[in-house]
Amino acid sequence: MSKKQRTAILISGRGSNMRSLVEAARVPGYPAEIALVVSNRPHAAGIAWAVEQGLPAVIIDHKEYASRADFERALQSALDSHQIELVALAGFMRLMTPEFVGCWHDRMINIHPSLLPSFKGLHTHEQAIAAGVKIAGCTVHFVRAEMDAGPIIAQAAIPVLEGDTAETLAARILEVEHRVYPAALRLVAAGQARCEGEKVVISSEINETNPLYSPAV
Repeated sequence: MSKKQRTAILISGRGSNMRSLVEAARVPGYPAEIALVVSNRPHAAGIAWAVEQGLPAVIIDHKEYASRADFERALQSALDSHQIELVALAGFMRLMTPEFVGCWHDRMINIHPSLLPSFKGLHTHEQAIAAGVKIAGCTVHFVRAEMDAGPIIAQAAIPVLEGDTAETLAARILEVEHRVYPAALRLVAAGQARCEGEKVVISSEINETNPLYSPAV
């Protein structure tokens, strides 16, 4: 079996996507191991859960650093000391500098709760409801210096239902996030998803051909 990729998960809150990645990595044959969890918020619920699970976990409070660069140096030191090879952002609410992003080019991934390139930034579900889209979803992508940009690894889509609120839509999208993020990390860690230019090439055809219609036809 090939060597598992040592992966760090960066969180700022409850870490629900972190939990899905941790559970996936416990399955025999999964090509990534969760070697570190980092939170920039000391009281994040996710970091307490990680500690309970016996995972290597550290808190690097961004408020204790005079600059973003100082914070990132501390973060990089933690990643280096744990010999991290891949970074997965899971609700990590800090923008990275171009220098830090460049250090992890094609080795850092993120999940965003919209079908990028639509609805970047915050309040994505409110944006989707306001725009009247009939299909919404989430995107896993390689991180670039621009916010919520970068080569797309995987996406999952669901129909927007009549009467949906931002809260109900968010809850249903979160369910598919918990499936697509572990699948995307598996592809990256196994070397089956690679960047060519600024597009991701998947080494084998794994897509379903069934379209999603909303409303149904």
